[in-house]
Amino acid sequence: MRCGPGRGGLAEPFRLVAWNIRAGGGHRASRIAAALIDLSPDAVVLSEFRSTPPSQLIATDLVAAGLIHQQSTCGEVPLGKNALLIAAGEPLKRVALHRRPAEPGRWRMVRLQRSGLAVGGMHIPNQHTGRKPGYHDAVAALAERWRGGPGLLVGDTNSGRIGADEETPVFNKRTDGWFGRMARAGWIDGFRHLHPDQCEYTWYSHRGNGFRLDQVFLNRALTPYLRSVEHRWLGRSDQRRDELSDHAALIVDFAPLSTPIGAMTGTP
Repeated sequence: MRCGPGRGGLAEPFRLVAWNIRAGGGHRASRIAAALIDLSPDAVVLSEFRSTPPSQLIATDLVAAGLIHQQSTCGEVPLGKNALLIAAGEPLKRVALHRRPAEPGRWRMVRLQRSGLAVGGMHIPNQHTGRKPGYHDAVAALAERWRGGPGLLVGDTNSGRIGADEETPVFNKRTDGWFGRMARAGWIDGFRHLHPDQCEYTWYSHRGNGFRLDQVFLNRALTPYLRSVEHRWLGRSDQRRDELSDHAALIVDFAPLSTPIGAMTGTP
């Protein structure tokens, strides 16, 4: 596993893995941790991480593998409820924002202290909760006013573009419009940037219908260094409701940044 560079900027290739691990990991926890470690990430963002022994086992295994700096949102939600974990091989500092998604446990933004990269972890609620529009608006407003240098927003958004990211119709115009608003703010959908017309899904319903629900958005300062965005079903390769999680892992690779990020970082 690669550790971060000693000075500001991504001096080496950088890999981030985002994954909804499904209900805290359960009996799958040790295999989830092993699958993550096999990917040699520099940072991970986990959705549906919980304050339960299986999730804590995952966190402990990641520490043993070198991702010793960790922040979770478990303290924002009742015991055993869905939260986020962000882990990296370099120190993390929470980014304080005047306005951010108010959804407890489903948002956290940190800055990697050696590289300076800002990473926002997201887990947007389902449509039926009625809370998705407010989360969308908060993320888009953050993107529109961002002045914090190279950054990315990543996770399970429960969202997609009409037609492009759904095997059967489910996304509405408001959800579709959120992607357009993010793009106008200068935050591109990484997968669509590299694969404009490719159809891939990161979650399948019990009926076998596929949807691309997991995304990474990058701002203009970081986009030139994006090298690949891959959806990978870990544990099995049948690309259906997988034995480790019902979501595919999102693997994002960057080339080294030529300019230290710290020199480009302002106030968000």
